Amino acid sequence: MDTLTHAVSGALLARATAPRAPRPGGITTGRRVAAGFAAAAFPDVDWALSLVSTEAYLLYHRGATHSILLLPLWAALLAWIFARLDPARPGWRAYFGVAAGSLAIHIAGDLITSFGTILLAPVSDRRFALDTTFIIDLWFTGIIVAGLAASLVWRRSRVPAAAGLAALAGYVGLQALAHGAAVDFGREYARAQGLAGASVSAVPRPISPFNWMVVVAHGDEYRYAFVNVVRRTAPPPPGPAAGLVARLDAAYAPRAQAVWQRAERFGPAASRAEVLAAWQAEPLAFFRWFAAYPVLARIEAGNPVRCIWFRDLRFLTPGRAGWPFQFGVCRSPADAGWTGFQLIGDAIRLPLR
Repeated sequence: MDTLTHAVSGALLARATAPRAPRPGGITTGRRVAAGFAAAAFPDVDWALSLVSTEAYLLYHRGATHSILLLPLWAALLAWIFARLDPARPGWRAYFGVAAGSLAIHIAGDLITSFGTILLAPVSDRRFALDTTFIIDLWFTGIIVAGLAASLVWRRSRVPAAAGLAALAGYVGLQALAHGAAVDFGREYARAQGLAGASVSAVPRPISPFNWMVVVAHGDEYRYAFVNVVRRTAPPPPGPAAGLVARLDAAYAPRAQAVWQRAERFGPAASRAEVLAAWQAEPLAFFRWFAAYPVLARIEAGNPVRCIWFRDLRFLTPGRAGWPFQFGVCRSPADAGWTGFQLIGDAIRLPLR
């Protein structure tokens, strides 16, 4: 989720759990909501890792600050800061609950995306992802904002905020049902194609909770299709003047009209040995850990430098220009090993640090 959505979700939770009247030595509802907003935004301070390097960002973003094991520590720290900023000096314990709840709703908001989060840092670097929600979901954000707006109208009641949270949970439940339908569609395709042992997954896509990229992994091959699980007719192709929403939504066909595409993880057989060697090169260790659906992007045969580039199908979004997180390795015939690079666009190479 984007940081603003996280922040307003913390504010909504803080309002929904606020006591009807502040306890003696407690905090006001306004300060509670402000603390929820700030605490729910806090875990994304690890965005600063992108200033170090992209690989540091991919390795550690949604790590320590998003850990359920470290949540009590962060909650205590934030509660102490909020208490110090409060002129009434209520003590850090008064803020601990709202800080902990806001951190928890941030972690939950990232858990439901396909990017996932490292819940057990620093004990484990395993990423957990429920794959129900696209990383920027305007419906999701809109429900939260509507709940907060209603809370401003009915200031004395917690009901609007609680209703907003209930609607949000219902929306994610709807997405989970759509995710199941998308996976079932992929399984039907795998059975029809005789792909025994294939792994089927579905990645949420933008604009609609019913838009999905269904991925069938079989050996070193991916087969994937962009579908809308409730649509009965395909949307018209976007014209030259089409807006962003129309361009992003146009690729998702009804299941009956799905077009399956193929991608080789390591490319054609003639170059597979070299591509495998590049994929196993030490500079790409972080990307091997991070990528969910790694595929060969291209082989760049220069003179004398030769580069092999990889990308992650998880970030394939029809209607959006460019492709994030492309990495590769290069070497010349005289080189003993590979040198790692990030590819920006089609031509800009940044050395890996």
